[in-house]
Amino acid sequence: MAAGAVVAVGHTASIIAFCWFAAQTIAAVVDGVPVERLGALVIATALSILARALTQAALDALAVRGAARVKSQLRARAITALDAGGSELLGATSSARVATLLGQGLDALDGYLARYLPQLILTAVATPLIVGVLLLADTTTGITVILTLPIIPVFMVLIGLSTRAVQQKQWRQLGVLAHGFLEVVQGLSTLMVFGRQHRQVDRIAEVTDDYRRRTMAILRLSFLSGFALELAASLSVALVAVSIGIRLIDGSLLLGLGLFVLILVPEAYLPLRQVGAQFHAASEGLAAAEDVLELLEREPASVASASLQPTASIGRSLPVSAETIATSDRSASSSSTDAGRTPPALELRGLAVRRGDRVVVDGLSGAWMPGTVLVVTGPSGAGKSSLLGAVLGFIAHDGEVLLDGAALHAEDRLGRIAWAGQRPDLTGGPLDAVVALGAPTIDHAQVTASLAWAGLDDVPRGTVLGAAGDGLSGGQAQRVALARAHYHAQQRDCRVVLLDEPTSALDAESERHVIAGLRALADEGRLVVVVTHRRSVMAAADERVVVEAVASAALEGAGR
Repeated sequence: MAAGAVVAVGHTASIIAFCWFAAQTIAAVVDGVPVERLGALVIATALSILARALTQAALDALAVRGAARVKSQLRARAITALDAGGSELLGATSSARVATLLGQGLDALDGYLARYLPQLILTAVATPLIVGVLLLADTTTGITVILTLPIIPVFMVLIGLSTRAVQQKQWRQLGVLAHGFLEVVQGLSTLMVFGRQHRQVDRIAEVTDDYRRRTMAILRLSFLSGFALELAASLSVALVAVSIGIRLIDGSLLLGLGLFVLILVPEAYLPLRQVGAQFHAASEGLAAAEDVLELLEREPASVASASLQPTASIGRSLPVSAETIATSDRSASSSSTDAGRTPPALELRGLAVRRGDRVVVDGLSGAWMPGTVLVVTGPSGAGKSSLLGAVLGFIAHDGEVLLDGAALHAEDRLGRIAWAGQRPDLTGGPLDAVVALGAPTIDHAQVTASLAWAGLDDVPRGTVLGAAGDGLSGGQAQRVALARAHYHAQQRDCRVVLLDEPTSALDAESERHVIAGLRALADEGRLVVVVTHRRSVMAAADERVVVEAVASAALEGAGR
């Protein structure tokens, strides 16, 4: 912007020079000066035109470069904010809105950064200089311009207020369109099963048509505002032209000076007119920028939240079957044997998790040793996934989470935990690369072992997945996610493995294979924590944590 201001001074000087030399050339021709004596004036006029073109190109280059840098920085900071906010922030923000914001939304800032702001700087530099030159050249014209110039900003303010409201509605409508389309794409397979996919065509068409109407309304308003600004500038120039014409007739103004003033006057109004025109182009970008800044201002999730206070007691016993108690007693015996030498793989001290104003896990404490399969169960929406998110460090919480006896910051826990979420969230690419996601090198032998552990023998090894794991069924995608968790558990020697609904999309045979794999992981000396509603998985567990919907949790077994 500073460089643009410097170049703007040179650009304005070239405009003034062009107007002067062009006026003097025309006046000389009218006065009958021989053509051979006009060479210097013609060359000076040509040089001023060249200087104006070069300075305009420099202004455009600076504007484009600055806009690209700002957009790149905003994208990087927005992605950092999303990363720092974790699943809590992503859960409260539509992925379609985020994609639109980081893509088309920030691209729309070109209108603001590459056109509006540079034009605003040029106006701030050029208008005072040109008005000053007009006052020196012809005081009457200078005063006329000073009196008529405020008309344009008044029109700009009035038009801008209405334009901004319409543009914000249009930006919100674009978000609605993106979100609706994403929902249809995500649920397309389910819609096709029930034969209702065609009904979504009308819904998307209706939202799209609404967006089209709003866009056309903005274009109409932009054209009308441009007409109003042009009319105001034209009438102002006409007043000056009439004044100059009358004074030329009565001989009180020289032809060369009159032509110079007449050519220069439109240049005094042009920057303001351009600012008004570019403001409309910048409106959508400004609406998107507000959303980006709002995203950047959100505080990221932290390991502890001072404002989160436990409010309900915990530890209330629930009915437990004899089989579960027997299994838990076996685990308690083995855990007590190793307790003197080995710290718990996972220990929670007064863990409390809140979702908005609702406490979903309140004051949960417990310690679980390696070699244990721990099931977390309870009603849907009670907070089971939130509990796992807090252990992973994705969700703000109160209390302590200890891994192998050490309290770690949220960003340090992921290196010690292997996990698979409720949705597979796969990437595209070769199957081996998908399983080894994030690993610096791929251990193909370990990938083979992890795929066998997950029972993924129905997917050819050379399969290349499409975007988001396209090409796999729901059960296959879930088993690839489990193989990925197993791979990282083996590669990083993680003593804690967290799995959220690992068998929800599997048939009975595949589920039995995965349950056997969970027991094998535990027998390797790991704590396997499984969120599930499936009775077969619960039956294979050593201990259970029941998360209740009434914002309290009860521990069963030896993990209390």
